[in-house]
Amino acid sequence: MSQDLKEKKLEELKQKYLEQAEEEKQAQEMEAKIQSVLKSILTEEAKQRLGNVRLVNKELYTRAFQAIMGLVQKGMIQEKLNEEQLKEILRQLNNRRDINITRK
Repeated sequence: MSQDLKEKKLEELKQKYLEQAEEEKQAQEMEAKIQSVLKSILTEEAKQRLGNVRLVNKELYTRAFQAIMGLVQKGMIQEKLNEEQLKEILRQLNNRRDINITRK
């Protein structure tokens, strides 16, 4: 009986591992597609800057990617975005008001 439980638990762990591996593979494929799209839209310098943003602030990176894709879909981007244009997009996305409360 104990052997059956061990085998069942082992099978569950194997299944869980396979599911995690599949999710990881899908995430890598998605990231490869994103990088491919960005390569066609951004100059090399802008792509590097966006990569740096990704390392520091994943949420801002995601919002910037979504904003860039929105501009592409609307046809507002005719040529590759340079670093200065990307900086402006990042500034606009990061220009939210932070409320600081100080006690006296």
